[in-house]
Amino acid sequence: MSKNFEENLENLENLVKELESGDIPLEDAIEKYSEAMKLINECNKTLNESKERIAKISENNELKDFVPWYISLFS
Repeated sequence: MSKNFEENLENLENLVKELESGDIPLEDAIEKYSEAMKLINECNKTLNESKERIAKISENNELKDFVPWYISLFS
């Protein structure tokens, strides 16, 4: 996936809304679920890479726990 984090997150939010609506056939729901899981993995990868970059530039390499609200929805 070559989209940036924000685009991936927006696409993920749209997929979740579609899945929550319950107005899609089962096969389409499975396909959208699979796509959503790929986006979650990509977003998590981006966040982990960002956390590592921040740690490298931090004065004392001590990070405070930071979990964005949307990550807790999918963990």
